[in-house]
Amino acid sequence: MGWMGKIVGGTIGFALGGPLGAIFGTAFGHAFDTGSELDAPRGGPRLSRVEQNQLTFFVAAFSMLAKLARADGRVTPEEIDSIEAFMEKDLRLNADSRHAAVNIFRTALNAPGTFDDFARQFYGEFHDQPQMLEVMIEVLLRVAVSDGSMTVKEEELIMVAVNTFRFSSVRYNQLKSKYVKTADKAYAVLGCSPDDDDDQVKRCYRQRVQEYHPDKIAAKGLPDEFTRFAQDKFREIQEAWDQIKEARGIK
Repeated sequence: MGWMGKIVGGTIGFALGGPLGAIFGTAFGHAFDTGSELDAPRGGPRLSRVEQNQLTFFVAAFSMLAKLARADGRVTPEEIDSIEAFMEKDLRLNADSRHAAVNIFRTALNAPGTFDDFARQFYGEFHDQPQMLEVMIEVLLRVAVSDGSMTVKEEELIMVAVNTFRFSSVRYNQLKSKYVKTADKAYAVLGCSPDDDDDQVKRCYRQRVQEYHPDKIAAKGLPDEFTRFAQDKFREIQEAWDQIKEARGIK
């Protein structure tokens, strides 16, 4: 994510308005231009569309996680530990990216923008990219349960994202069951049910593989660190399929 350093240093231009732009501008000292775009070098190079998507995803993720951490009115040491573990173990952020993520997270904790605001702007950017919406929902779920359980208030916020994203409630419950023991995890990963016949399970597997193939995800505009998260998801799909095949005797 080398472009992050260029943005922070003011050597490359970009456009990120709305509540997410306010978070980034406050976190890194950028001024606002006409209230819709962050200040940038006049006539200088600008982020590509993919890089712009990566910036939006990165800022939205850590802004929404900050509001999720404050869901019960305060941020506990355990919640901070879970966010740091997510940065280190799941995303494997380098020093620059980690510093940027921490700045965004801390800024969003006390910012006037709400979780709803961030979710709406994120959906406006990625409404036609269902994989991006699903990755965000799963990021929220993973962090919410990383301290051992998901509180009612945390799930209420996640459901705000589910509803804002017009995300399938069935698919949400399947994702949730990967982290909260409510169903068979392998079937949840593929987006199907233990009651489905072999043909339906195969169809679900093929669809998930197509959606999360690394080459396809790489072209969507996820930041590099979240691309690795999606690659882990792809491996998880393969492992779930292998487990179900063995259990059902599918050749």
